[in-house]
Amino acid sequence: MKKLSYLALSIFAGFILLSCSQQPKSSCEEESFSFAFMTDIHVQPEQNATEGFRAAIAEVNALKPDFVITGGDLIMDALGVSFDRADSLYALYEEVSGDFNMPVYNTIGNHEVFGIYEKSGIMPDHPDYRFGMFEKRLGKTYYSFNHKGWHFIVLNSVQETEDRHYIGMIDEEQMEWIKSDLLEVDPETPIVISTHIPFITVYTQIIYGEYAPEYHGLVVENAREVLDIFTGHDLKIVLQGHLHYLEDIQVYGTHFITVGAVSGRWWSGANHDVEEGFLMVNVHGDDFCWEYVDFGWEVE
Repeated sequence: MKKLSYLALSIFAGFILLSCSQQPKSSCEEESFSFAFMTDIHVQPEQNATEGFRAAIAEVNALKPDFVITGGDLIMDALGVSFDRADSLYALYEEVSGDFNMPVYNTIGNHEVFGIYEKSGIMPDHPDYRFGMFEKRLGKTYYSFNHKGWHFIVLNSVQETEDRHYIGMIDEEQMEWIKSDLLEVDPETPIVISTHIPFITVYTQIIYGEYAPEYHGLVVENAREVLDIFTGHDLKIVLQGHLHYLEDIQVYGTHFITVGAVSGRWWSGANHDVEEGFLMVNVHGDDFCWEYVDFGWEVE
């Protein structure tokens, strides 16, 4: 990956639903596969969210991707609620996600971080505090895996601040882990990153007319340092959530795709004209296309 300096931008907000990378077309004889990226599910017992999530899963199962990556904010919220509420939401997510007919790789979002808001009444010495509940229920907060010649890296982009809030940040431990992980990856291997909080976005400029770095919880503040680690590697896609928005920003051949929410506007309809949906990515060799799938959910 080259250093960041040139920006090619496409924004998709409910009217463009299909995109292909501008790579030489791969041979049809090369191994191909598809996967789904589902972010900002915000499952809860209220607002028919469980039924909506099940409808999205049914659509994914019908499309038969090889696997699913979730993009974080799987549950409504664990930041500022009691243990019983947070634990029940995790249990609900585990129950409903059992309906998938293929493997699921989970990404942690800010709303999976347990008890860091003081209003939760949870103390930092609680065994499930911060990332503990996610790790107990769903596994590691960052990891990698390989699939049919592509390398996938799932990151934890949420870090706690001293005043018990959160920012978008990849910590030093993960930075060192990424470097170690890439030592085992051939430089020509296509790479996909999943991060809940975006590395690059124009969301705040489009919606508010201001730069994203002014909003500390909306972007990964050290994204440049993280991306520099991938210099010399074939970083194809950075899949992003958090904003309930749809955009595809291309920087020197890497697509930074922020994906609309399964929950839309938190199960109350479309958000910024982006319907409830998820991303389908179809891979051929070292090339890919993506499609944003509206699974037909309507608020009652």
